[in-house]
Amino acid sequence: MATFISVPLKKSSEVDLVKPLSKFVTASYPAAEEQGEYLRAVEELNKLRKNALGRPLDKHESSLEIILRYYDQLCAVEPKFPFSENQLCLTFTWKDAFDKGSLFSGSAKLALASLGYEKTCVLFNVAALASQIAAEQNLDNDEGLKAAAKFYQLASGAFGHIKDTVLSALNREPTGDISPETVGALSLIMLAQAQEVFFLKATSDKMKDAVIAKLANQAADFFGDAFKQCQYKDNLSKYFYFQEVLPVLAAKHCIMQANAELHQSILAKQKKRFGEEIAHFDRLHAAELVKTVASRYDEYVSVKDLSDKINRALTAAKKDNDFIYHDRVPEVKDLDHIGKAALVKATAITPPLSQKFTDLFEKMVPMAVQQSMSIYNQRKAETVNRLVGTMREATNLCNGVLASLNLPAALEDLSGDSIPQSIAEKARSIVQQGGLQSIEQLIKDLPELLTRNREILDESLKMLDDEETTDNELRTKFNQRWSRTPSGDLYKPLRTEGANFRNILDKAVQADQVVKDRYNTHCDMITLLCKPENELNAAIPSANPTRTLQGSEVVNVLRSQLAQLDEIKKERETLEGEIKAVTFDMCTTFLTALAQDGAINEEQLSLAQLDQLYSAYNQRVQASLRSQEELLGQVQTSHQEFSSLKQSNTEANQREEVLKKLAAAHDSYVEISSNLREGTKFYNDLTEILLKFQNKCSDIVFARKTERDELLKYVLTRFLFPRPHPYSLPPPFFGISLQNIYVARAPFMFH
Repeated sequence: MATFISVPLKKSSEVDLVKPLSKFVTASYPAAEEQGEYLRAVEELNKLRKNALGRPLDKHESSLEIILRYYDQLCAVEPKFPFSENQLCLTFTWKDAFDKGSLFSGSAKLALASLGYEKTCVLFNVAALASQIAAEQNLDNDEGLKAAAKFYQLASGAFGHIKDTVLSALNREPTGDISPETVGALSLIMLAQAQEVFFLKATSDKMKDAVIAKLANQAADFFGDAFKQCQYKDNLSKYFYFQEVLPVLAAKHCIMQANAELHQSILAKQKKRFGEEIAHFDRLHAAELVKTVASRYDEYVSVKDLSDKINRALTAAKKDNDFIYHDRVPEVKDLDHIGKAALVKATAITPPLSQKFTDLFEKMVPMAVQQSMSIYNQRKAETVNRLVGTMREATNLCNGVLASLNLPAALEDLSGDSIPQSIAEKARSIVQQGGLQSIEQLIKDLPELLTRNREILDESLKMLDDEETTDNELRTKFNQRWSRTPSGDLYKPLRTEGANFRNILDKAVQADQVVKDRYNTHCDMITLLCKPENELNAAIPSANPTRTLQGSEVVNVLRSQLAQLDEIKKERETLEGEIKAVTFDMCTTFLTALAQDGAINEEQLSLAQLDQLYSAYNQRVQASLRSQEELLGQVQTSHQEFSSLKQSNTEANQREEVLKKLAAAHDSYVEISSNLREGTKFYNDLTEILLKFQNKCSDIVFARKTERDELLKYVLTRFLFPRPHPYSLPPPFFGISLQNIYVARAPFMFH
């Protein structure tokens, strides 16, 4: 019975995926229906991991399907969550599959906050379980042979994929079982065994000897390459597993070469080349070679049938040639090389690998799209704010110019002894908005909101400081043994983010002071506008009547021009609403770009779309500004004519100056109230952002503490109480003739 090598599974510690992923979902997807769907998906993902890694698995295809589904889900979820040490930090701990540990310390293991590490280890288990399932197949029938070949090729492909990706996935030195040298050797072993299965099937199907010889010769090459890979890599020799595997690889290399020569000799006989038939047995001293294998590896590899077959064939060939054919036996060096036929190929690892895979987070867009959407929304907000801000600045400028000209109050104040209608309306508007009390309450609230935000930011950064201090102390104590990313390097993005928040708060304080100074400037006049109408009227100086201007052409012209300015302001309010209401499904655009190109040129796509959406609005805003500028010029000209017709005296000048201040105070009140409400909203919104920042800091610090505890335990057990060096066997010799093979024997288990 043939001996096939299988690989043990890696073991993982339990990881709670629910809490950190749910926190991210809750923070990122506020919509109830969408959030609920993703939270349920998180629960399913956690169950899937437990089923794939948290219990013993049968050596059956159904068990492999469970691991494949989990691996596929990891590949699908990777671009949709910001998995990293300084964002969504999940620490995965895996034990070395081949390191069994010792009395004084547990087996080697590695804890990393890396989804790439989790994927690598899960794929290792895919390969390991596939090798175990293949080794369990019944090779006496076609179905078993086909299944074994399929699973060995899958195992070879999985190990080969790890070899090509492990260093970039981990960004640090992996445990020995998933090092490129180890998985490279395992990939070769699995491929050799797949080729051996094809040889067995060809033999079973009684295919042509020329074909069988080539298949056997190729298998011998594969086993030889695998043997050399295992023998000459220092990091593999430390594993007892590979010390057990080496004898089997050497034996199979011998057996496959012997089979190749046997079938090549049969082919020579069929061609009536009787001397060549004997020479093929001489080339590798096939009979002695098989005897050597039988004596050294008899309890692992059965070669009795092959030995009997070679001995009978060799005896018969010599007898027939000696007594009948008398054909010259050529020199071994004159024999043609046996060809090779590789019918196996490592399975390409291209997710999804599972036939039943369904992405639990199918509706969730990838992080690349989320990030592009975030930047796009910032660009869109900047565009909207620029257009709206331009219109508001123009309106404020218009109000300021009219207030400096005492318009429209001057046109309403032709009697000189009553409150102008526009001033009365402004006074009522301020009272309706809460008057002084409303503004003073808003001003009073700002410092409390500021203090709360500063405290959240300070607490967040203090968590980072404390953990970094501990990390530095341990790094100083253990030097290079403290082999994890320094906290100082890891926290750089968070500290940059914290510095930006600090800068934002400092600028907000300056903006608050500007608003307070403006309030203090206009406080007296705002107080006056809040008084009852009779007190307000009494506070405004009286002047000689100028009723002779009532109905004059210049007054009518001014009123018409002011009406046009009011119409422009109303149009701006409508235009502002339209600009703010613009929507576009940019997510679909980004998804299409990602699917077509594999990447997103966010800047190019966003700028092109924003230009298409807002270019017409920009033209309307500019047209509004030009109309205002033209009208204000006309108003100033008309006002000069109006002023020259008015009777000028001290009382009139005093009255006009007070009315100007009252109009300016109203405009300032409206702007100050708006600024204070925006400031309050800003601080409240910033509080939510800072709380998310605090959660990020808390999560990464917690993950780092968990990783620190694991690493500290590892360092103490591995270096403070070092294990004995694994039992070392004499290095085996591997040569082409294989007559004098020496491989130290050690008890081991195979399927």
